[in-house]
Amino acid sequence: MKTEIFKDDLSAAAELIKKGALVAVPTETVYGLAGNGLDEQAVKDIYEVKGRPPVKPLSLMIPSPEEMEKYCRPVPSAAKALAKRFWPGPLTIVLNSKDIVPEIVRAGGETVGLRCPDHEKTLELLKLSGLPFAAPSANPSGEESPKTADKVKEYFSGKIDGIVDGGSCSIGKESTLIDMSRTPYKILRQGALSEEEIADALCEEMLIVGITGGTGCGKTTGLDVLKEQGALVIDCDAVYHRLLLNSREMLNEIESRFPEAFKDGVFDRKALGAIVFSDEEALRELNVITHRYVTLEVKKLLRAHAMSGGSTAVIDAIELISSGISEVCSFTVGVTASEETRVSRIMARDNISREYAQMRVKAQKPMSYFEENCDYTIQNDSSKEDFIYNFKKLIEEANNNGRKK
Repeated sequence: MKTEIFKDDLSAAAELIKKGALVAVPTETVYGLAGNGLDEQAVKDIYEVKGRPPVKPLSLMIPSPEEMEKYCRPVPSAAKALAKRFWPGPLTIVLNSKDIVPEIVRAGGETVGLRCPDHEKTLELLKLSGLPFAAPSANPSGEESPKTADKVKEYFSGKIDGIVDGGSCSIGKESTLIDMSRTPYKILRQGALSEEEIADALCEEMLIVGITGGTGCGKTTGLDVLKEQGALVIDCDAVYHRLLLNSREMLNEIESRFPEAFKDGVFDRKALGAIVFSDEEALRELNVITHRYVTLEVKKLLRAHAMSGGSTAVIDAIELISSGISEVCSFTVGVTASEETRVSRIMARDNISREYAQMRVKAQKPMSYFEENCDYTIQNDSSKEDFIYNFKKLIEEANNNGRKK
């Protein structure tokens, strides 16, 4: 068998694929050994030429995200989001397969991986042939994955019908493989894309509502509404207190700036409070440290929620705007209420005097701050039932208006 080399005109290579032949193709990662993914004999030949164990399934190359539903069902919105973000590119998405995909491709399983390679010649070949390619890396099993056509020729000259010479592969590392056939989503193979990059892309598709407001405004009721709808609720104050217990890195930074808040290496929260609450600049410096760590932890929680299949999250933070956490939100909502309403609620909630409740309210930001800095504000001076109705309506309208990010 003569192995033909194709460089410019790929029509002959497409005809070979249609006839069941094997043609090596370039991608942005490594060269693949491609055959018609719907042709059982072609797939058998791939296994045989590579020496690949038949228990290892193959993925399918397709030319665009629009073809995902040809071969898989269902295709979750999160999978479409990743395809939109990273395709063409080094990401293989595993989904539940339709029967159109031969069992041999799936190695007897119920799922199949889909990949859209970022190489113009292979994309052209996919479109010319009108077929999906079963295309594992073009190397004998156990050997180094090839990054050039010459290396493929060294491996398979005389054993396959053709090689599309697309030059050197730019990445040289296999695609990242993620199973999205069930939740939580799972990285099966770490490749050119990191799990963090993938999780961040999923987070960008999530509805992330930022809620803020002064004490006594009734934010908790709004949080409970979203929690009942399946949202992950992140309480930034609780995150901060967990970090005080568990983050040695954050405590080290605090100790470096405020050594007097530590006694024999043990953190004294009251001592720190005595320092910063009487010194505006010291409080600002503390916030620079703590806001950074809280933001990192919030992002970590959001990534985990996204990888678990979550689609909605709500962040509760007094310092939502000043901390910068609002930047990860789809939109922000400030919950406001009159001073008298807030004082009455705080007195009942915390069993404190009117004077002390008034002092706490006056020490916080005015309601005008939230009106000026949040994307939306909602007044909460009426009944709980009225607030819930109005809050649900606001969230729906805000989401329909288009997210900030």
